[in-house]
Amino acid sequence: MMLTQYNYLFALGVIFAALDAWNIGANDVANSWATSVASRSLTLMQAMIGASIFEFAGALGVGARVTDTIRTKIVSPDHYADQPAVLMLGMVCAIMGSSIWLTVATKLGMPVSTTHSLLGGVLGMGIASIGAGKVTWVAPASAMGTEKINTGVVSVFLAWIIAPGLSAGFASILFLSTKYGVMLRKDPVKKAFALIPFYFGLTAILLAMLLIWKGGSYEINLTEGGVAGAIIGTGAGFAVLVSISFMPWLWRVVVKEDWELRWYHIFIGPLLWKRPEPTAPPADYDSPIRNFYEGHLTREQLDARRAASHPDDVETGQTTTSTDKEATVGSSTVASSSNSDNGLERVAYKHKSIVGPKPGGPWHSGAVLFWYFKFAVFHGVDQDVISAQKTKDAFSGDLENAHAHADHFDNKAEFMYSFLQILTAATASFTHGANDISNAIGPFATIYDIWSTGAIPDKAPVPTWILAFGGGFLVIGLWTYGYNIMRNLGNKLTLNSPSRGFSMELGSAITIIVATRLKLPVSTTQCITGAIVGVGLCNGTWRALNWRMIAWIYAGWIITLPAAGIISGVLMGIILNAPRW
Repeated sequence: MMLTQYNYLFALGVIFAALDAWNIGANDVANSWATSVASRSLTLMQAMIGASIFEFAGALGVGARVTDTIRTKIVSPDHYADQPAVLMLGMVCAIMGSSIWLTVATKLGMPVSTTHSLLGGVLGMGIASIGAGKVTWVAPASAMGTEKINTGVVSVFLAWIIAPGLSAGFASILFLSTKYGVMLRKDPVKKAFALIPFYFGLTAILLAMLLIWKGGSYEINLTEGGVAGAIIGTGAGFAVLVSISFMPWLWRVVVKEDWELRWYHIFIGPLLWKRPEPTAPPADYDSPIRNFYEGHLTREQLDARRAASHPDDVETGQTTTSTDKEATVGSSTVASSSNSDNGLERVAYKHKSIVGPKPGGPWHSGAVLFWYFKFAVFHGVDQDVISAQKTKDAFSGDLENAHAHADHFDNKAEFMYSFLQILTAATASFTHGANDISNAIGPFATIYDIWSTGAIPDKAPVPTWILAFGGGFLVIGLWTYGYNIMRNLGNKLTLNSPSRGFSMELGSAITIIVATRLKLPVSTTQCITGAIVGVGLCNGTWRALNWRMIAWIYAGWIITLPAAGIISGVLMGIILNAPRW
């Protein structure tokens, strides 16, 4: 029987579930795309469009798997069997606590864990309503299989500790194989051509794992051997397809510098090998091979500039110690003539505005109204994230010095990895939508079940419209305010380039896919931060990382759980113990 007397609770659940999903989009989705924007593989607009598509697809297609962990395996619904409306109230308080804290954190530009926030809300309402003793802290002895690691609060805490470490490990392996197998070799472009199809195939394998391992609401009727064959076959087939169709086009663009090629020539495939030698490009030709290190100085360039400007400056961070020099010997020798700054001064990055300046005239004129329309729709994507990452604040520290500790690689080889980075960003975004949408719709699904039936269902699938509802507001949050978190990720942690960003994103995606397979709601913020730290350490020295910003992010993780829990618990306690008449 529908609990119409609690329509107001359902309405509050809708409002705060939407706010929670909006905050997940604004705060968490940046994790998957910030490195692509920071390395200039994609513009902010391109990243927003890609994220919108893949986040929504992941949430709608695979999101139902992990919602059960949040709904039933932390605070058991059995404790509310006689009073289902109390559980409904508790989930409303949990999602209110989570969304309110996330709103504050997002405004502050703090990339916190939305998983921490929701779990804190559920814990807070559980302790306030049934007491800490009845919260599921560890898996019971009767738990079988994956239930042993995805049941209870302690198992999720362990995932928070393990996930950054695993991501750092996976990302480090990928980057070191790229660094020493490609970038530091005599001819990095040719070495990249040999490895890129393999990495494309590996990314396809990861997506196949997510979709085949009982990822969605569909059924896969295959034996274990059949599943393994399908996964490996998908990766091998995609690698072959890339080798046949994409690599000839990439060879013509990078090696032959064929300026007349367009993106649709990819479909010509092997016939491009027989294409005649290109003619000389026109004087105004703008090469697609960008300078990925534009505005970032090498160790020697930075030392020379600072010595010329302040020869007697002995302030902390302004001089180069012998340790600095030893740690960065050869950091610029691997840079080819096509790499970043040849001189000592920065090359200004030019942001092209979509909205443009406000035209003159009365507010009701067509030109001004059209400008207001563009501002409303595109304000969130018309942000100069690249320049904002260089703005000094309390947490940025000496970014020039940190970036100077990172090697500069060949721009042509980096350009080839930019395509891989786009694919890995899409994969990470899809897996994020599949994993983190549970933070918004898990409690809301419980609210809806109880409100519509008057009882706590034993096992109810998450309705498709709830998945679409959560995915929709997640995309809106990304589109309107995602840039605020992107400014604090990317180059504010370490120097980014396509080869580094690819390793970060794929390492994080591997960890998230494994967690999704195990129905373990890990923090994607921790995964990508761990991957960034792992790759940053592989730059050759720990000074390539901005430890001040990393400490700020970690502090946010520690604060999040108690902050959301206190808000949720206080709300639940006040309502349950309020006077009645």
